[in-house]
Amino acid sequence: VQLQAFGGGLVQAGGSLRLSCAASGGSFSSYAMAWFRQAPGREREFVAAINWSGGSIYNRDSVKGRFTISRDNAKNTVYLQMNSLTSEDTAVYYCAATLHDVVRAPRTVVAAAGSYDYWGQGTQVTVSS
Repeated sequence: VQLQAFGGGLVQAGGSLRLSCAASGGSFSSYAMAWFRQAPGREREFVAAINWSGGSIYNRDSVKGRFTISRDNAKNTVYLQMNSLTSEDTAVYYCAATLHDVVRAPRTVVAAAGSYDYWGQGTQVTVSS
């Protein structure tokens, strides 16, 4: 499957953005999807994951209540709605996919970049304070 993330940009602190990740070349509804991010000088970190149906979701603690992952299998797209953004959210955001039912796995597995087999190219999110 090929993934293309878009929707990033420059936003003021407290603002919102919605990222999208469009999938092609595979059976999108078979994949668990996730968002990761990487800030300059830092390791890539997990943000949120969603299972194939959208019925199971897991978010990192720092984004709970602010970010929402969702998917539309009819449109082959996964979304990340980001609200109340802070400068700490500035990063390149990547979408990822796996055929494994990873959202049911232990949290350390869900949040591990190595659990995902396919990656998009990333979209930059910059939050100005």
